[in-house]
Amino acid sequence: MYIVYAILAFSILIVIHELGHFTLAKLNNVKVEEFSLGMGPKLVSFKGKETQYMIKAFPIGGYVKMLGENEESSDPDDPRAFHNKSSLQKLSIIIAGPLMNLLLGILLFAVIASFKGYAAPVISSLVPDQPAQTAGLQPGDELLKVDGSKILTWEDFVTKIYSSGGKPLEITYSRNSTISTVQMTPVMDKELNRYIVGIYPTVVTSPNVLQSARYGAIETWSLAKQTFSFLKTLVTGHATMNDFGGPITIIKYTGEAAKAGILVLTNFAAYISVQLAIFNIIPFPALDGGFILLYLFEIVTGKKVDEKKVGLINYVGFALLMALMIFVTIKDILYPINM
Repeated sequence: MYIVYAILAFSILIVIHELGHFTLAKLNNVKVEEFSLGMGPKLVSFKGKETQYMIKAFPIGGYVKMLGENEESSDPDDPRAFHNKSSLQKLSIIIAGPLMNLLLGILLFAVIASFKGYAAPVISSLVPDQPAQTAGLQPGDELLKVDGSKILTWEDFVTKIYSSGGKPLEITYSRNSTISTVQMTPVMDKELNRYIVGIYPTVVTSPNVLQSARYGAIETWSLAKQTFSFLKTLVTGHATMNDFGGPITIIKYTGEAAKAGILVLTNFAAYISVQLAIFNIIPFPALDGGFILLYLFEIVTGKKVDEKKVGLINYVGFALLMALMIFVTIKDILYPINM
């Protein structure tokens, strides 16, 4: 049953993404021929006023097929064909998918905060004789930076401490509107098996709507920064096989989150939604990011890019993405991530 919840949650993220493309296509008077949830063999299909809606066998993606999107339509002058729209209109349609996932992430994180509260990077109390107290930090101090890196959430601060390796850190904080900096060296807590500095955060237990919305936006931005940092690690070859997974891993983790309760599942769905947005804006052919780069180029230069060349590049890009999908799926089966 938990796997069903997992697939349902993952499917909602895909629907939201494709709904962004679909909605902006309609607003720009582009005819949508197909709206598909999933890939592979067709399971369910029905015809709307002008759009064929489908659910396919494998819940690993989806798509919106627009008239004249990848090739010339039967009527090259059809005003509702995607290729007859301006570069700005095309850009709005393409960017709407990732934007919807980011907005969903903000909304879900805000909902979680409204129900269970959140930890803010403001000191509530200190552990006696630990590095933070020894360095002179006090309750009420707001943590701003660690080694020059901005702290947006309590999780940002904790991550920096955990990953310090016991090396000295420069902590920037605010006290009574005065910005100060101190140095401290995290110590290993043998019971917790991690580095600490002896700080407890301020917990906002009953945030109002604005506080929840602000937390949702900050948490989403923080997660986006972490994702870009991971992508940099991946590109530079410092990631391991256990650092990434494919659809099977996502469904497995979502199932585990479902077992832990609705709020944990919601938190994980928000996490995946932001990841989906970031992945899609990577400037790679066949991804939304590739088209975003193309239409930005056309808007800035005023030059039209040859559609046949774009189609060929995207075809190759799509083939590479499918090969990558197959690879990570096989990797998920043979070398699953340890939970």
